Amino acid sequence: MAAESSDHDSAKDTTGQVAEAASSTPGDSPSDTESATSDTDTAASGTGSAARQHSPALIATAVALPVALVVAVLVIAIFARNAPVEREPLVLGPVPAPAADGPACTNLLPALPTELGEYTKSTLVEPSPPATRAWQHADGGDPIVLRCGLDRPLEFNRASALQIVNGVQWFEARDQAAKASTWFAVDRETYIALTVPDGSGPTPLQAVSDTITANLPAKPLDPGPLPN
Repeated sequence: MAAESSDHDSAKDTTGQVAEAASSTPGDSPSDTESATSDTDTAASGTGSAARQHSPALIATAVALPVALVVAVLVIAIFARNAPVEREPLVLGPVPAPAADGPACTNLLPALPTELGEYTKSTLVEPSPPATRAWQHADGGDPIVLRCGLDRPLEFNRASALQIVNGVQWFEARDQAAKASTWFAVDRETYIALTVPDGSGPTPLQAVSDTITANLPAKPLDPGPLPN
């Protein structure tokens, strides 16, 4: 009986060791499970931290791109607005100008300025009338027109009122319908007409008077007879 009890106890010990060994398997250890969970949480926390670190840069880029686009559009618009406007060549009809090829016009035309106040020299459609120049605003509009070598104006007579501008005697013929005045220089070798739109100011007449005075000598007046 003692031998049987000893064998029974030995078997129980062996079975207990096997059970204990089974319960201590690494895969089922609570400490190992907690360690794995902790590692996973740490990795996830690192990923979230990296994402948070890149978010401000991405947001800044997303904001900067539309702003840069708006600035570029504004710059292009400013340059387009300030760009010079191409004017169409100006068409001028002919008028009788028997002295257009004479020495007075030959001397005067090359000396005329390219600018008359806010008006700049226009390109004329060819064939253009001889001894003719024109100036316009940058965006076109009614031109200032000079014609040299004309006949004496019919309206110019001994009773005509004259105006002296920078040494030149001018006779004004007003055109109410066209809202313009044509001024005739009447004291030079030939008659010179300057048609000026209303609102052009005094600069065009003054500048042309200076050019006439510097290039053409004054002559005695030759008005027409008084009308009957």
